[in-house]
Amino acid sequence: MSTAAPPQVGQSATRKSQRKRGGPTQTTDRTKAERKLALMLCAPAVIAMLLVTVYPILYAIVLSLQTVDLRFPEESGFVGLDNYGAVLSSPLWWQDLFNTTLVTVVSVAIELILGMALALVMHRALFARGLIRTSVLIPYGIVTVVAAFAWFFAFDPSSGFVNNLPFVADDKAWFGNRQDAFTVIILTEVWKTTPFMALLLLAGLATIDNGLYEAAKVDGASAWQRFWRITLPLLKPALLVALLFRTLDAFRVFDSIFIMTRGSQDTESVSILGYNQLISRLNLGLGSAVSVLIFILVLLIAFVFVRVLGTAVPSQGAKK
Repeated sequence: MSTAAPPQVGQSATRKSQRKRGGPTQTTDRTKAERKLALMLCAPAVIAMLLVTVYPILYAIVLSLQTVDLRFPEESGFVGLDNYGAVLSSPLWWQDLFNTTLVTVVSVAIELILGMALALVMHRALFARGLIRTSVLIPYGIVTVVAAFAWFFAFDPSSGFVNNLPFVADDKAWFGNRQDAFTVIILTEVWKTTPFMALLLLAGLATIDNGLYEAAKVDGASAWQRFWRITLPLLKPALLVALLFRTLDAFRVFDSIFIMTRGSQDTESVSILGYNQLISRLNLGLGSAVSVLIFILVLLIAFVFVRVLGTAVPSQGAKK
Protein backbone atom coordinates (compact mmCIF):
# COMPACT_ATOMS: atom_id res chain seq x y z
CA MET A 1 0.00 0.00 0.00
CA SER A 2 1.52 3.27 -1.14
CA THR A 3 1.26 6.47 0.83
CA ALA A 4 1.31 9.99 -0.53
CA ALA A 5 4.44 11.96 0.04
CA PRO A 6 4.02 14.60 2.74
CA PRO A 7 3.96 18.17 1.45
CA GLN A 8 7.30 19.91 1.68
CA VAL A 9 6.13 22.64 3.95
CA GLY A 10 9.61 23.70 4.92
CA GLN A 11 10.81 24.17 1.35
CA SER A 12 7.67 26.11 0.39
CA ALA A 13 8.10 28.44 3.34
CA THR A 14 11.76 28.89 2.46
CA ARG A 15 10.88 29.91 -1.11
CA LYS A 16 8.30 32.39 0.17
CA SER A 17 10.74 33.91 2.65
CA GLN A 18 13.43 34.18 -0.03
CA ARG A 19 10.94 35.82 -2.40
CA LYS A 20 10.02 38.36 0.27
CA ARG A 21 13.66 39.11 1.04
CA GLY A 22 14.50 39.36 -2.64
CA GLY A 23 16.47 36.10 -2.49
CA PRO A 24 17.19 33.69 -5.34
CA THR A 25 14.09 32.63 -7.24
CA GLN A 26 13.68 30.67 -10.42
CA THR A 27 13.65 32.87 -13.53
CA THR A 28 11.31 31.83 -16.30
CA ASP A 29 12.32 31.71 -19.94
CA ARG A 30 9.92 34.53 -20.71
CA THR A 31 11.54 36.78 -18.10
CA LYS A 32 14.98 36.03 -19.51
CA ALA A 33 13.78 36.83 -23.02
CA GLU A 34 12.25 40.13 -21.86
CA ARG A 35 15.45 41.13 -20.11
CA LYS A 36 17.49 40.27 -23.18
CA LEU A 37 15.14 42.30 -25.37
CA ALA A 38 15.33 45.25 -22.96
CA LEU A 39 19.14 45.17 -23.05
CA MET A 40 19.14 45.03 -26.85
CA LEU A 41 16.76 48.01 -27.07
CA CYS A 42 18.77 50.07 -24.57
CA ALA A 43 22.17 49.19 -26.05
CA PRO A 44 22.14 51.75 -28.93
CA ALA A 45 21.21 54.62 -26.59
CA VAL A 46 23.82 53.54 -24.03
CA ILE A 47 26.52 53.29 -26.69
CA ALA A 48 25.60 56.70 -28.06
CA MET A 49 25.72 58.24 -24.57
CA LEU A 50 29.14 56.67 -23.95
CA LEU A 51 30.50 58.06 -27.20
CA VAL A 52 28.99 61.52 -26.71
CA THR A 53 29.71 62.04 -22.99
CA VAL A 54 32.15 59.54 -21.49
CA TYR A 55 34.78 59.63 -24.25
CA PRO A 56 35.08 63.49 -24.32
CA ILE A 57 35.32 63.56 -20.54
CA LEU A 58 38.07 60.94 -20.46
CA TYR A 59 39.90 62.66 -23.30
CA ALA A 60 39.69 66.01 -21.49
CA ILE A 61 41.17 64.38 -18.37
CA VAL A 62 44.04 62.98 -20.44
CA LEU A 63 44.72 66.37 -22.04
CA SER A 64 44.61 68.10 -18.65
CA LEU A 65 47.58 66.00 -17.54
CA GLN A 66 49.73 67.13 -20.45
CA THR A 67 51.26 70.28 -21.87
CA VAL A 68 49.35 70.66 -25.13
CA ASP A 69 49.71 74.12 -26.66
CA LEU A 70 48.95 74.28 -30.38
CA ARG A 71 51.13 77.38 -30.68
CA PHE A 72 54.16 75.41 -29.47
CA PRO A 73 53.54 71.77 -30.48
CA GLU A 74 57.16 70.78 -29.84
CA GLU A 75 56.76 71.47 -26.11
CA SER A 76 54.06 68.84 -25.57
CA GLY A 77 54.56 66.31 -22.81
CA PHE A 78 53.16 64.76 -19.62
CA VAL A 79 53.11 67.18 -16.66
CA GLY A 80 50.79 65.42 -14.22
CA LEU A 81 48.78 67.77 -12.02
CA ASP A 82 50.78 70.88 -12.91
CA ASN A 83 47.94 72.29 -15.01
CA TYR A 84 45.52 71.95 -12.10
CA GLY A 85 48.03 73.63 -9.81
CA ALA A 86 48.43 76.50 -12.26
CA VAL A 87 44.67 77.00 -12.51
CA LEU A 88 43.96 76.75 -8.78
CA SER A 89 46.84 79.07 -7.89
CA SER A 90 45.69 81.74 -10.33
CA PRO A 91 43.68 84.67 -8.89
CA LEU A 92 41.80 84.80 -12.20
CA TRP A 93 40.24 81.37 -11.53
CA TRP A 94 38.95 82.40 -8.12
CA GLN A 95 37.65 85.72 -9.45
CA ASP A 96 35.81 83.93 -12.25
CA LEU A 97 34.47 81.34 -9.78
CA PHE A 98 33.14 84.17 -7.61
CA ASN A 99 31.51 85.80 -10.64
CA THR A 100 29.90 82.51 -11.64
CA THR A 101 28.64 81.86 -8.12
CA LEU A 102 27.25 85.40 -7.90
CA VAL A 103 25.30 85.07 -11.15
CA THR A 104 24.09 81.60 -10.16
CA VAL A 105 22.88 82.44 -6.65
CA VAL A 106 21.22 85.77 -7.50
CA SER A 107 19.54 84.59 -10.71
CA VAL A 108 18.30 81.30 -9.22
CA ALA A 109 16.92 83.07 -6.12
CA ILE A 110 15.00 85.61 -8.22
CA GLU A 111 13.79 82.92 -10.61
CA LEU A 112 12.52 80.81 -7.72
CA ILE A 113 10.39 83.66 -6.37
CA LEU A 114 9.08 84.73 -9.77
CA GLY A 115 8.64 81.13 -10.90
CA MET A 116 6.53 80.34 -7.86
CA ALA A 117 4.34 83.38 -8.51
CA LEU A 118 3.93 82.48 -12.19
CA ALA A 119 3.16 78.87 -11.35
CA LEU A 120 0.44 79.90 -8.91
CA VAL A 121 -1.06 82.29 -11.49
CA MET A 122 -1.05 79.63 -14.21
CA HIS A 123 -2.46 77.03 -11.84
CA ARG A 124 -5.25 79.20 -10.44
CA ALA A 125 -6.19 81.04 -13.63
CA LEU A 126 -9.98 80.94 -14.04
CA PHE A 127 -10.11 81.99 -17.69
CA ALA A 128 -7.73 82.02 -20.68
CA ARG A 129 -5.55 79.49 -18.87
CA GLY A 130 -4.05 78.16 -22.09
CA LEU A 131 -3.26 81.65 -23.38
CA ILE A 132 -1.61 82.62 -20.09
CA ARG A 133 0.56 79.51 -20.00
CA THR A 134 1.59 79.91 -23.62
CA SER A 135 2.51 83.58 -23.26
CA VAL A 136 4.51 82.92 -20.09
CA LEU A 137 6.55 80.18 -21.77
CA ILE A 138 7.52 82.29 -24.82
CA PRO A 139 10.87 83.53 -23.37
CA TYR A 140 11.94 79.96 -22.62
CA GLY A 141 11.31 79.00 -26.25
CA ILE A 142 13.73 81.62 -27.53
CA VAL A 143 17.31 80.54 -28.18
CA THR A 144 19.64 81.80 -25.45
CA VAL A 145 21.95 83.54 -27.94
CA VAL A 146 19.01 85.38 -29.51
CA ALA A 147 17.72 86.45 -26.09
CA ALA A 148 21.18 87.69 -25.11
CA PHE A 149 21.48 89.73 -28.31
CA ALA A 150 18.01 91.21 -27.75
CA TRP A 151 18.89 92.38 -24.25
CA PHE A 152 22.29 93.62 -25.40
CA PHE A 153 20.79 95.79 -28.14
CA ALA A 154 18.09 97.01 -25.75
CA PHE A 155 20.66 98.28 -23.21
CA ASP A 156 23.28 99.41 -25.70
CA PRO A 157 23.44 103.25 -25.61
CA SER A 158 23.73 103.57 -29.39
CA SER A 159 20.93 101.21 -30.44
CA GLY A 160 18.80 100.54 -27.37
CA PHE A 161 15.65 102.08 -25.99
CA VAL A 162 16.39 101.67 -22.28
CA ASN A 163 18.34 104.92 -22.04
CA ASN A 164 15.36 106.74 -23.55
CA LEU A 165 13.17 105.80 -20.57
CA PRO A 166 12.33 108.68 -18.21
CA PHE A 167 14.07 107.23 -15.16
CA VAL A 168 17.33 106.32 -16.95
CA ALA A 169 20.16 108.69 -17.85
CA ASP A 170 20.64 109.26 -21.55
CA ASP A 171 24.38 108.65 -21.46
CA LYS A 172 24.40 105.65 -19.12
CA ALA A 173 26.85 102.97 -20.31
CA TRP A 174 25.38 99.72 -19.02
CA PHE A 175 28.37 97.64 -20.07
CA GLY A 176 30.98 100.18 -18.98
CA ASN A 177 31.26 98.96 -15.38
CA ARG A 178 31.04 95.65 -13.56
CA GLN A 179 27.91 96.28 -11.48
CA ASP A 180 25.68 97.46 -14.35
CA ALA A 181 26.97 94.74 -16.66
CA PHE A 182 26.15 92.05 -14.10
CA THR A 183 22.71 93.62 -13.63
CA VAL A 184 21.89 93.23 -17.32
CA ILE A 185 23.36 89.71 -17.43
CA ILE A 186 21.30 88.57 -14.43
CA LEU A 187 18.14 90.20 -15.82
CA THR A 188 18.70 88.34 -19.09
CA GLU A 189 19.12 85.01 -17.30
CA VAL A 190 16.03 85.62 -15.15
CA TRP A 191 13.86 86.63 -18.11
CA LYS A 192 14.99 83.66 -20.16
CA THR A 193 14.71 80.83 -17.65
CA THR A 194 12.03 81.86 -15.15
CA PRO A 195 9.39 80.12 -17.34
CA PHE A 196 11.38 76.88 -16.98
CA MET A 197 11.23 77.19 -13.20
CA ALA A 198 7.52 78.02 -13.35
CA LEU A 199 6.85 75.01 -15.59
CA LEU A 200 8.46 72.57 -13.14
CA LEU A 201 6.65 74.12 -10.18
CA LEU A 202 3.36 74.06 -12.09
CA ALA A 203 3.78 70.31 -12.54
CA GLY A 204 4.25 69.98 -8.78
CA LEU A 205 1.18 72.10 -8.03
CA ALA A 206 -0.93 69.88 -10.28
CA THR A 207 -0.24 66.90 -7.99
CA ILE A 208 -1.66 68.57 -4.84
CA ASP A 209 -5.19 67.54 -3.96
CA ASN A 210 -7.59 70.49 -3.87
CA GLY A 211 -9.46 68.77 -1.07
CA LEU A 212 -6.66 69.71 1.29
CA TYR A 213 -7.23 73.40 0.59
CA GLU A 214 -10.99 73.03 1.04
CA ALA A 215 -10.50 71.32 4.39
CA ALA A 216 -8.08 74.03 5.48
CA LYS A 217 -10.61 76.71 4.52
CA VAL A 218 -13.25 74.99 6.64
CA ASP A 219 -10.81 75.01 9.57
CA GLY A 220 -10.34 78.76 9.11
CA ALA A 221 -6.81 78.76 7.66
CA SER A 222 -5.79 81.94 5.85
CA ALA A 223 -4.31 82.02 2.34
CA TRP A 224 -0.81 82.43 3.75
CA GLN A 225 -1.30 79.54 6.17
CA ARG A 226 -2.54 77.30 3.35
CA PHE A 227 0.48 78.23 1.25
CA TRP A 228 2.94 77.74 4.10
CA ARG A 229 1.41 74.58 5.61
CA ILE A 230 0.13 72.79 2.50
CA THR A 231 1.64 74.10 -0.72
CA LEU A 232 5.29 74.39 0.26
CA PRO A 233 5.64 71.01 2.05
CA LEU A 234 3.92 69.11 -0.76
CA LEU A 235 5.80 71.09 -3.41
CA LYS A 236 9.21 70.35 -1.90
CA PRO A 237 10.15 67.54 -4.34
CA ALA A 238 9.34 69.75 -7.35
CA LEU A 239 11.22 72.64 -5.75
CA LEU A 240 14.33 70.54 -5.30
CA VAL A 241 14.22 69.29 -8.89
CA ALA A 242 13.74 72.82 -10.22
CA LEU A 243 16.55 74.20 -8.08
CA LEU A 244 18.90 71.38 -9.06
CA PHE A 245 18.34 71.70 -12.81
CA ARG A 246 18.45 75.49 -12.83
CA THR A 247 21.51 75.74 -10.57
CA LEU A 248 23.48 73.34 -12.75
CA ASP A 249 22.45 75.29 -15.83
CA ALA A 250 23.20 78.71 -14.31
CA PHE A 251 26.62 77.62 -13.08
CA ARG A 252 27.63 76.97 -16.70
CA VAL A 253 26.57 80.43 -17.85
CA PHE A 254 28.35 81.37 -21.05
CA ASP A 255 26.12 82.81 -23.79
CA SER A 256 24.93 85.97 -22.06
CA ILE A 257 28.34 86.99 -20.75
CA PHE A 258 30.11 86.17 -24.01
CA ILE A 259 27.72 88.23 -26.14
CA MET A 260 27.40 91.23 -23.82
CA THR A 261 30.88 91.73 -22.38
CA ARG A 262 33.11 88.85 -23.53
CA GLY A 263 34.38 88.80 -19.94
CA SER A 264 35.48 92.43 -19.80
CA GLN A 265 34.87 94.64 -16.74
CA ASP A 266 35.68 91.63 -14.51
CA THR A 267 32.54 89.77 -15.62
CA GLU A 268 34.30 86.63 -16.84
CA SER A 269 32.86 83.27 -15.74
CA VAL A 270 34.61 79.92 -15.44
CA SER A 271 33.08 78.83 -18.74
CA ILE A 272 34.46 81.94 -20.45
CA LEU A 273 37.85 81.20 -18.88
CA GLY A 274 37.82 77.68 -20.32
CA TYR A 275 36.78 79.03 -23.71
CA ASN A 276 39.59 81.57 -23.72
CA GLN A 277 42.19 78.94 -22.88
CA LEU A 278 40.94 76.38 -25.39
CA ILE A 279 39.86 78.53 -28.34
CA SER A 280 41.58 81.91 -28.01
CA ARG A 281 44.95 80.83 -26.60
CA LEU A 282 44.91 77.28 -28.05
CA ASN A 283 46.22 75.90 -24.75
CA LEU A 284 44.47 72.55 -24.64
CA GLY A 285 46.19 71.45 -21.44
CA LEU A 286 45.12 74.38 -19.26
CA GLY A 287 41.73 74.60 -20.99
CA SER A 288 41.04 70.94 -20.33
CA ALA A 289 42.05 71.38 -16.70
CA VAL A 290 39.54 74.22 -16.38
CA SER A 291 36.86 72.07 -18.03
CA VAL A 292 37.54 69.15 -15.68
CA LEU A 293 37.36 71.45 -12.66
CA ILE A 294 34.01 72.80 -13.87
CA PHE A 295 32.81 69.22 -14.30
CA ILE A 296 33.88 68.38 -10.74
CA LEU A 297 32.11 71.45 -9.36
CA VAL A 298 28.92 70.51 -11.22
CA LEU A 299 29.12 67.02 -9.71
CA LEU A 300 29.58 68.53 -6.24
CA ILE A 301 26.54 70.77 -6.70
CA ALA A 302 24.45 67.80 -7.81
CA PHE A 303 25.74 65.77 -4.84
CA VAL A 304 24.79 68.49 -2.37
CA PHE A 305 21.28 68.81 -3.77
CA VAL A 306 20.63 65.08 -4.00
CA ARG A 307 22.25 63.87 -0.78
CA VAL A 308 21.86 66.86 1.55
CA LEU A 309 18.74 68.68 0.43
CA GLY A 310 17.18 65.54 -0.99
CA THR A 311 17.04 63.91 2.45
CA ALA A 312 14.23 66.32 3.38
CA VAL A 313 11.94 64.86 0.69
CA PRO A 314 9.60 62.23 2.16
CA SER A 315 9.85 58.89 0.42
CA GLN A 316 6.72 57.62 -1.27
CA GLY A 317 7.48 54.12 -0.14
CA ALA A 318 8.03 55.07 3.48
CA LYS A 319 6.47 52.79 6.00
CA LYS A 320 3.48 54.06 7.82
